[in-house]
Amino acid sequence: MTTTSPFTVTRRGKVAIITMEDPPANAISDAWMTSFHAAIDELLQKADCSVLHIRSALRIFAAGSNLKQTLQRMESPGAKSVQMARVERLQSLFDRIESLPMVTLAEIGGAAMGGGMELALACDLRMVAREAKVGLPEVGLGLVPAAGGMQRVTNLCGRVVASRLVLGAETIDGAEALTLGLVQWAVPRAELEERARDTADRIAALPRDALLAAKRCLLRHDGLGNDLGKSAALLDRETSAALNTNAETLERVRAFVEKTRA
Repeated sequence: MTTTSPFTVTRRGKVAIITMEDPPANAISDAWMTSFHAAIDELLQKADCSVLHIRSALRIFAAGSNLKQTLQRMESPGAKSVQMARVERLQSLFDRIESLPMVTLAEIGGAAMGGGMELALACDLRMVAREAKVGLPEVGLGLVPAAGGMQRVTNLCGRVVASRLVLGAETIDGAEALTLGLVQWAVPRAELEERARDTADRIAALPRDALLAAKRCLLRHDGLGNDLGKSAALLDRETSAALNTNAETLERVRAFVEKTRA
């Protein structure tokens, strides 16, 4: 029996697109995590891609965990160790997305709740429909957003906003998510697909080496990434120096100077 993957990997120029379609709600299950890793393995074969655009073919971006599986784990022998292993696996997936060697953009057209919002928070960029509902409501079920959501929302918005969203188990719309700093863009739902595509294409047209170097530095400034032995300032200096000998950088700077002289 062949199982259809809930993820489709396609390509448009230097943009790779992962489209989620696991009805009814793209809920996070064990199979979902396995399939997402497989989709990432596939896209990493597209070595020259600069941007990963994550979107949903459903009205919902992604719900939280599959609660039927959650209940089964809670009722199983050794429930604590089973849940520890499951959360560690989800953390690992979102950490992998965060550290991908490409800029990641989440297009949030519908609800992104719990683990679905934690997925979006693991991306570099988030564009949301103003009408979409987002939140980290786990405390309302006696749980916590343990897959990195608490740390990432605190890095993005500060402790005050993080406390409001996590401790209040609050659901907000896309417009307020922009106001609070959770996302970079909030647009009408009717415009979202086109705006997200245009943004991904615009970023993909930028020099790939500079994009990846800048992403690496930004992660270090947040205390993330693989350069924890270096200060953020040192990494910035080293990165800037390396790009000064980059062929595309030299070509672009020369073209800009010649254009301003004309």
